[in-house]
Amino acid sequence: MRPFDALLFDLGNTLIYFDGDRPLVFAQADAELLHHLNLAGLNLEEEAFLKDFRTRLSDYFTERESAFIEYTTAHILRTLLADWGYAQVPAGLIRTVLRAMYAVSEAHWQLEADTISTLSLLHREGYRLGIISNASDDDNVQALVDKAGIRQYFDFILSSAAAGIRKPNPRIFSLALENWGIPPDRVAMVGDTLGADILGAKNAGLFSIWLTRRADVPANRAHADTLQSDAVISTLSELVELLAQMS
Repeated sequence: MRPFDALLFDLGNTLIYFDGDRPLVFAQADAELLHHLNLAGLNLEEEAFLKDFRTRLSDYFTERESAFIEYTTAHILRTLLADWGYAQVPAGLIRTVLRAMYAVSEAHWQLEADTISTLSLLHREGYRLGIISNASDDDNVQALVDKAGIRQYFDFILSSAAAGIRKPNPRIFSLALENWGIPPDRVAMVGDTLGADILGAKNAGLFSIWLTRRADVPANRAHADTLQSDAVISTLSELVELLAQMS
């Protein structure tokens, strides 16, 4: 008998990983954003505007780690443009420039070598699979899933941008489980972030599985002594053996 009916996965650094130089990639993405805004006829001073944009994103990224509320990048950009004198920018233009911006970073997200084989085996064994991803742009998440070629394994892809709340808020886990009607104690969460994936799973009554392959980061080290997962795996492929042992 399977130990769970369904498995939830984080996306970044769990199923896919980033292989670029982040400051360089972000600078290229910002340039693409500004280029498309200028093409649309907005007269923006490059250095000042991009500095303002990144400052607002940084301030928000700090805030959301304690409030667990997700304001989209589109909202932040729209607010910034209004302060720069462009209060009536069409939603379609906002979407276009953000797609151009995110396309730069999307090119640097790669599929983990064991993702397809693991998901395929879990799917064949009858597990229901879903994704919960903390991200400020839902289109970006959906594009990354399609780039990785893994959509067919999942019943749903839920981003915090679409939900308006972030892991570890238990409400986003409840929203995910509503897709299945499966009780929390029959679901496990697999992710790399202690303060989001593991704490969130515990708060929501799910079994927590910490994937440590790319988890040696300051945010996790800060929680290492206070947050303990129910199980630990170092690679995604180890999940299959763990579940077999629990059966």
